[in-house]
Amino acid sequence: MTMRTTLAPLAIAAASLAFPAVATDNAQTFVNKAAIGGMFEVDSSRIAQDRAKDQQVKNFAEKMIADYGAANEKLKKIAGEQKLQVPAQPDTAHKTDLERLQNTTKGFDQPYVEMQRGAHADAVDLFQSYAKDGDNPSLKAFAAETLPTLKMHQDMIEKIAAANAGMPAIKSASTPKPPAPVPGANSFTETQAITRIQDAGYADVSSLAKDSQGVWRGQAKKNGKSISVALDYQGNVFAGQQ
Repeated sequence: MTMRTTLAPLAIAAASLAFPAVATDNAQTFVNKAAIGGMFEVDSSRIAQDRAKDQQVKNFAEKMIADYGAANEKLKKIAGEQKLQVPAQPDTAHKTDLERLQNTTKGFDQPYVEMQRGAHADAVDLFQSYAKDGDNPSLKAFAAETLPTLKMHQDMIEKIAAANAGMPAIKSASTPKPPAPVPGANSFTETQAITRIQDAGYADVSSLAKDSQGVWRGQAKKNGKSISVALDYQGNVFAGQQ
């Protein structure tokens, strides 16, 4: 059974966030984000195993449980050796997303797939950044070793999305930034859009509204100056866009 091709508004956001996009984090921050994201992947995929209708989605969820389960245990081991703390449970934002996913009564597959698309785009960004510029050699090696698996997951979920819903692919970290916001079904919540824009170096984000092309637009400050900003469904942030 395949998912419906109609894109409905999603309560569960694509950027959820399993791994917020970052520049270079310190070791403890990387552990926090990677561990919380890993727990979220396992927990959300366990729900998907029970609730998903499409067999490809079920198979993907099963692989997420196995791969992230192993990665989470490895991260715990390395963090312990480095005297770093590992979060014991998801943060409030992730708990909220899990509740929304658990409470989805119709069309479960599409929200789960959309959530995974955004989560893996951010996961690749996080691990790629830390593998390149991280401050802890052991964690840098872990990030570098895990990155190919994350990219494989990202490719898998994009193929599932394209086959079942005709959704254009979210950019990967290696995809060049387009010159202008890309129109498309935007599943970032307002809170997530603010976080994404802040991560790009802006402050005091306000007056956000999603336009008819699915682009979040609003105002922010950078270097003490007010400027218009935009965020498209791929997570690209633009300044000076009207």
